[in-house]
Amino acid sequence: MTAWLDDAGVDCSRDPADLAAVRADRSGWPPTGLPVAVLRPVDDAGVRRVLRLANRAGTPVVPRGAGTGLAGGATAGSGTVVLDLSRMNRIVSLSPDDGTAVVEPGVITAVLDAAAGEHGLTYPPDPASVAISTIGGNIATNAGGLRCAKYGVTRDSVLGLQVVLADGSQFGTGTATFKGVTGYDLTRLFTGSEGTLGVIVQATVRLRPLPLGTATIAATFPDVEAAAAACAAVTRTRVQPAIAELLDAATLAAIDAAQGTDLRSAAGALLLIQTDGVGAALEAELIVAALRDSATSVRTTTDPAEAAELLAARRLALPSLERLGRPLIEDIAVPRSRLAEAVREIAAIAARHKMPICTVAHAADGNLHPLIVVDPAAESVPPEAQAAADEVFELALRLGGTLTGEHGVGTLKRAWLGRELGAVNHDLQRRIRRLFDPNGILNPGKAV
Repeated sequence: MTAWLDDAGVDCSRDPADLAAVRADRSGWPPTGLPVAVLRPVDDAGVRRVLRLANRAGTPVVPRGAGTGLAGGATAGSGTVVLDLSRMNRIVSLSPDDGTAVVEPGVITAVLDAAAGEHGLTYPPDPASVAISTIGGNIATNAGGLRCAKYGVTRDSVLGLQVVLADGSQFGTGTATFKGVTGYDLTRLFTGSEGTLGVIVQATVRLRPLPLGTATIAATFPDVEAAAAACAAVTRTRVQPAIAELLDAATLAAIDAAQGTDLRSAAGALLLIQTDGVGAALEAELIVAALRDSATSVRTTTDPAEAAELLAARRLALPSLERLGRPLIEDIAVPRSRLAEAVREIAAIAARHKMPICTVAHAADGNLHPLIVVDPAAESVPPEAQAAADEVFELALRLGGTLTGEHGVGTLKRAWLGRELGAVNHDLQRRIRRLFDPNGILNPGKAV
């Protein structure tokens, strides 16, 4: 089944150390066994050859970027071949006048943002892993991030794609323009498809002007429920913040333990909000006024360095929790009006199952990340952790929400997919997958 590997014409490694390095993602739950090989093409021609040969042989192929995924979407176990796209890392072009860039999938997200910044532009998607995640992986999972409150998720910044299908054929989707409605929107179909429909080898993405100013607010609260309720007051100001991040007491304590900070002593919960643009300072004043009645303290800054220091606490949440144990990272979203209710019930779930759950949230769009921390020596999800996760998923659906706001389904949420989609929708999605990949070689066992 893998005799074709030496004919693929790309770098191929069967070294056990290399295979161990690419078998898991950041979800913390590796599959059984090691992949057969890892292939590292440097261009789309190499990807076409690999998929053409793999399809003929019926070899399962797992596309991979930086492995920063949080739902098991890039895990590769026995019998699979990993297609590592990290060497396809060129910014092919960047047009300040058009506000677009053409990039290969292995480009690091922060590298593209920095390149855009040299022209007074920015690439808006801003996942917490921005310094290490790749554009291809962000597109595959439709990643969100801190700035998604105002600028949307990755899908809202992708204009067109070059995709290699399972049989090795290549085609383009979308346009290089901001508008385009010719035919079905395959660009949006592939964005978030988790490597199950084709392999993205190039993307045309939208850039936006750097904001002329920012104002950052750090507000502390006695507990996370009070902070979540305050988010509703912010919504009623009709100000659209660029960033609105909520961290509970357990998360603050974890950050303190890992980073030597002193956040927990000053707060039972922390709300970080940033406005941007010409009216950033005025918008911040309106938000501060809405927070004063419930917050125990409110701090505002327009200094970029001070703002980066404040937001660092949010970006350090997952690395800090990883030092305490193995986080099972959930990714539910609920209607914004039910954020406080969701936070309250997650706390009850943690108490009921005697499982530590640390909650962080993109508060402006109702996307919560309840992080269940388990023993790092566990080889599988402990029963009590799985029971808590199942209750979190049930909660999301009961409140009119979704199982995943930005991390994807991967392997960790597949058992719940039919509950959210319904039988007809679920069957239709499986049929779409078979249409693009009739032999089922692309990322088997993931997503739909």
